Amino acid sequence: MMWTLPILVILGCALSSVPLGRYMAWAMNSRGPGLPCRLDAMVARVGGSRCGEDQRWHRYAMSMLVFNAVMFTVVFVILTAQAWLPFNPDAKGNMPADLAYNTAASFTSNTNLQHYSGEQHLSYFSQLFAIMWLQFVSAATGIAGLTALCRGLAGRSALGNFYRDLARATVLVLLPLAAVVAIGLVLCGTPMTLQGSAVATTLEGLTQTISRGPVAAVVAIKQIGTNGGGYFGPNSTHPFENPSLLSNIIENASIILLPMAAVWMFGRIVGSWKQAAVVFAVMGVLYAGLVGTSVITEQAPTAALAGLPVQDAMNLEGKELRFGSSAGALWAISTTATSNGSVNAMHDSLNPLTGMMPMIGMWLNVAFGGVGVGFINMFLYIITGVFIAGMMVGRTPEYLGKKIEAREMKLALLALLAHPLFILGGIAIFAATPWGAATVQEPGPHGLSEIIYEFSSAAANNGSGFEGLGDNTPPWNIATGTVMLLARFIPIILPLAIAGSLASKERLAESAGTFRTDGVLFGVILTGVVLIVGALLFLPLGVLGPIAEHLAVSGGSAGPR
Repeated sequence: MMWTLPILVILGCALSSVPLGRYMAWAMNSRGPGLPCRLDAMVARVGGSRCGEDQRWHRYAMSMLVFNAVMFTVVFVILTAQAWLPFNPDAKGNMPADLAYNTAASFTSNTNLQHYSGEQHLSYFSQLFAIMWLQFVSAATGIAGLTALCRGLAGRSALGNFYRDLARATVLVLLPLAAVVAIGLVLCGTPMTLQGSAVATTLEGLTQTISRGPVAAVVAIKQIGTNGGGYFGPNSTHPFENPSLLSNIIENASIILLPMAAVWMFGRIVGSWKQAAVVFAVMGVLYAGLVGTSVITEQAPTAALAGLPVQDAMNLEGKELRFGSSAGALWAISTTATSNGSVNAMHDSLNPLTGMMPMIGMWLNVAFGGVGVGFINMFLYIITGVFIAGMMVGRTPEYLGKKIEAREMKLALLALLAHPLFILGGIAIFAATPWGAATVQEPGPHGLSEIIYEFSSAAANNGSGFEGLGDNTPPWNIATGTVMLLARFIPIILPLAIAGSLASKERLAESAGTFRTDGVLFGVILTGVVLIVGALLFLPLGVLGPIAEHLAVSGGSAGPR
């Protein structure tokens, strides 16, 4: 029974992703008469010439940065002035500047790391017009970036227009999917109202204030757009966000559906179904491996329940008991293999080896990944794998008919190394100073794991966390906010530069010297490159944190957490 839910969700999403990928390719790349082109015309009329003309990679990237800078500024102002804005029936106060910086950076970067509780700190205006708005346009930014990359790989020197792509992704992809999911959640019992908190009298005669609001709308786009976060502090462990087994299935499927479909969209745009199939298979193997390992390791008892009647049962600490341990393990991988970050179980309560699996998902950051950016991250490994394999066997390193040379490799390696730099640099500073050491729940390997997880989550634009960490402090807010912004846009801009460089080259005719990238052999090579590079960069973190904690607990030298 423990495998029923993971198999149902994974297979269902994998099958559904193929037609959805075809639809996304039509919505994002259609150039004939139809709804997408009519939407383009509308955007051009509203935005002027800058929204109507095609852009090369550098102008496309600049438009993306300008738009996101405006988003960040608007949301920062809303959060620091929400006490004076409408739709605030519970009289929420203004958010402190350092927390508003972190929150604006988090939602602009599609991370949704939350150093606050939504129902306690945000007005309905902030939830709808800052948080939910960013959840749409930040996810649309990722889809737009992937679309531009695909056009470059298909040989188009002009990658499209960012503003047109943003509108297409928002209106044609995210809005309809979010509407369907929101309706499903309302039918499952998720609240959707603009009324203030409900006041109830308990059986003991006490008064209880129950937060509510436009929950279904926010939860729908947070999952569909791999945004994550939560309307409520407990996230999708809260019965209003996730009221039933059916809502749990809907939300978990929503997390991974678009990242899966994005791979098939790539295949459609570049005109190679086999290329997409290889990448999908590699991502699928990594994802399934993490899920399987997590489900198995979470069946072991936890030291936290030692001495209780359930001490020999599977790890039920921090779980929503309606769903069980396998549902928590599946969600933990789905949310971190993508850049989602929502939770239906407390990751801080996972067994040590289970807790390492979400970290691995964020370290690799390619097991489907976030909407659009997951494939962009994998593209960097593809370029690296093609170059290494080509050099080893004496064949021309090329991808989709374009030669991979020194310029492309320098850009790819720079983007790949930025990810561990943000993680390792942040951990080193905060583990060695009171900024981090004074905020962990406990000393030792688990406390280090809390710091490791926080920076891994910020750098992977994920947003989940080991919640024993006291991270709502100015150093944490500023450091993780800065990491989130840099880790979001560097891995998008540099691959766009690679795509622009490849698009300017002549397409090479396939010959006996061409190294094929659409077969099983390259799939094995690509998997090996991802795992070897990931191990070289991050294995010491796993040893010092989760593995050390596992050995301490299993050896009896650590008490219950």
